[in-house]
Amino acid sequence: MGIALYDLVINSLIHWAHVKTQQLQTKLLTCKCNYFIICFNLRLCYQRKKKKRPIILVTNDDGIHAPGIRALVEAVKDLGKIVVVAPDKPQSGMGHAITIGLPLRLNKVEIFENIESYQCSGTPVDCVKLAVDKVLHQKPDICLSGVNHGANHSINVIYSGTMSAALEASIEGIPSIGFSLLDYSVEADFSAAKKYANLLVKQLIGKKLDKHFCLNVNIPAVAVDLVKGVKVCRQAYAKYEEDFEERKDPTGKNYYWLTGEFINFDKKKDADVWALANNYVSVVPVQFDLTNYALKETLEKKLDFDF
Repeated sequence: MGIALYDLVINSLIHWAHVKTQQLQTKLLTCKCNYFIICFNLRLCYQRKKKKRPIILVTNDDGIHAPGIRALVEAVKDLGKIVVVAPDKPQSGMGHAITIGLPLRLNKVEIFENIESYQCSGTPVDCVKLAVDKVLHQKPDICLSGVNHGANHSINVIYSGTMSAALEASIEGIPSIGFSLLDYSVEADFSAAKKYANLLVKQLIGKKLDKHFCLNVNIPAVAVDLVKGVKVCRQAYAKYEEDFEERKDPTGKNYYWLTGEFINFDKKKDADVWALANNYVSVVPVQFDLTNYALKETLEKKLDFDF
């Protein structure tokens, strides 16, 4: 009887130890699984975060070798993955022109350190179209155009290749900003343009912007410490009074050389011309929809189109 009881106790202890060992092994296996799941999730989060680094398309109208685009790249290079697609030569004043009936060349170049860059034989608008279709194969998070070597305030926006590139991006559903410096001199200082481009893009890049978001940003030609701040403005009413000088080429044939003067008719303080004249960075929201809605409403009320 004593031996039987002894055997029962021993067997019970062995069974208990076996059960506890299995439970411990299960817990260890669970811990290992949890560890691997945690590691996998951390790696996945890191990869997603890395993939989500915003893509910033940079272009201009002064050409890929211009100091303004170099200043813009320097200003935003730490804010996302930068891809540059810009004209291979100056394309100022091209407006929204596109290349039709001629071949377009797109070549990869090494101009900016550690920045993927391409030069295009076409217009600024061509550059945006090709960048989306043939380089990125997707829409970037934002398109930046500039920094233009000269003014694009007021009526200049109509003629500007810089702003047409930005507006083309907006048409494509890509938020965009065009930057211009009011200085045409060879020794132009882009320091203020760099500072305010960085500040604006840094504020906007993480926000959910309307896909047709587009800003026309002009920077006064003053030292950084003389810039008073940023003003959101409207486009001033102004125009150019052109003068076509008649000249002769070496063969004696007549040709014309366009000159002119910028005339501002708008003295109000909410306009971009006033802001820039008073050392503020002007920010004008723009759009590609040229519909005159006030006139449309008037016509609908006053005209009878039931012919």
